[in-house]
Amino acid sequence: MLPSLNVAEYGAGPKTIVLLHGFGSCHETWRDVISALAPSARVLAYDLPGHGNSLESDGNGGAKQAARAVLADLIARRLGKVHLVGHSMGGAVATLMALADPGRVASLTLLAPGGFGPEINGPLLRRYAAAADRDEIRACLAAMSGPRSVPPEHVVEALSLMRARPSQLRTLVDIAAAMTRGDRQGVIPGERLATLSMPVMVVWGTDDPVLPVGQAETLPAHFHLHHVLEAGHMLVEEAPDLIAEVVRRNMRRRGLSARQQADPSRSAFCRRLC
Repeated sequence: MLPSLNVAEYGAGPKTIVLLHGFGSCHETWRDVISALAPSARVLAYDLPGHGNSLESDGNGGAKQAARAVLADLIARRLGKVHLVGHSMGGAVATLMALADPGRVASLTLLAPGGFGPEINGPLLRRYAAAADRDEIRACLAAMSGPRSVPPEHVVEALSLMRARPSQLRTLVDIAAAMTRGDRQGVIPGERLATLSMPVMVVWGTDDPVLPVGQAETLPAHFHLHHVLEAGHMLVEEAPDLIAEVVRRNMRRRGLSARQQADPSRSAFCRRLC
């Protein structure tokens, strides 16, 4: 039997927030976001399959498998609705979870999510997958961030310790190769995204060198979009206070009514004014 997914729990409150990190990362990179969220909510920060303390868990291999694994874990915990937050690959996982089990997701916050367009910086992600020592990890994080961002040392340290584990680097290299084959990524069809009726907030850095911000141009009309000026791809590390506030704001929003779902013009109006 494979080990279960690793999840770190913080805080307490009537609402539960689930955090899903990006490729090559781990739950510890959410530290500064968690410190802002945990006082008023229960926060669950996962290590995705193939990462960190979930290295050997079921679900390794891609976003679809990871989505099934995290959903199964939430069900096993007998949780009700959760507020789901995902960054990059974790954003793709969160989106697939919401599509598979929309009744379990109270709100969906996506940070530069994977799967919203075919373009992806394959060479940079493959370099990041193979980064082992602190200097190379720091250099990759800087290359994926905005021009004025400095990678936090606690993140560099956490990723260095994670990648020192046996078989971790090989697993990351294999995932990156599959995820960026032909320097293109898999795309979640727009017609499927349009079926999501819970509050959806998408956050994207204007200087993202991994997934171009232009992928946000084709979002469904009822999705809310927040651009972060001069930020890159690593939004969790670059703007943790902003991310925490965006999550809280999205948690307070209401989903689409049946009438709004049936009338796209009303959804577009909502995106402009809500």
